[in-house]
Amino acid sequence: MALRNAVMAALLEGEASGYDLAKGFEASVANFWMATPQQLYRELERMEGEGLVRARVVQQERRPNKRLFSLTEAGRRVLRAYVAQGPSKPLAIRDELMVKVQCVDIGDTGDIEAVRAAVAERVERATAKLARYRRMQERMLAGRTEDEYLATADRVGPYLTLQGGMALERANLQWGETVLKRLAQRTAALGGGSARARA
Repeated sequence: MALRNAVMAALLEGEASGYDLAKGFEASVANFWMATPQQLYRELERMEGEGLVRARVVQQERRPNKRLFSLTEAGRRVLRAYVAQGPSKPLAIRDELMVKVQCVDIGDTGDIEAVRAAVAERVERATAKLARYRRMQERMLAGRTEDEYLATADRVGPYLTLQGGMALERANLQWGETVLKRLAQRTAALGGGSARARA
C-alpha cells in the first residue's frame, strides 16, 4: 500500500497541517500504518503536485505560517478506486524480534537473557499502546455503547481500524508473556549451563 493512500484516509477526518497530520498518524492510524514526519511532508508535496490534495496558507502571529491540506475531488476519486481494487496482498511480516527468538539456545543462557530483555520490551510497548488505544476508544464512544456508536457515527472506519490495532497489541501482549514464561522455565531447566551441552 502506498503511503499516499494512508495520508488520504487520514485526511477524510478533515483539513490538517503536515504537523497535525503527523500527530494524527501517531494517534489515529499508528495501529496500522507508520510514517515519519519527513515522509509525510514529502508525500504531501508530491500529492499536491498531482492534484490529490490542496493546501491553503493560514497566517499566524509569532509563528511561521502553516499550510492546511485537504482532499481534492481527484484525491477522493483515487481513494475510492483504491478501495474498490481487488483483494489486498496478505500481510508480510518482517519482525526482527522473531528472528532473535528463533535463535534462542545458540549459546549459553546469556542469549536467552538477551532475548528475554527484548521480549520484555515488546510487552511493555504493547501494554502502553493498548492503554493508549483504550483511551482513544473511550473518546470515540463518548459514553455510548459500541452498538450505539456504530449505528450513529458519521464514519465507522476509524473505530474498526482501532479495533484491529487493539487486537494486534493484545496478541503481542499474550505472545510476549508466554515467551517470557517459557524462557524463564528454560533458564531454570538449564541451570545456567549451555543448552547444547545438555542436549
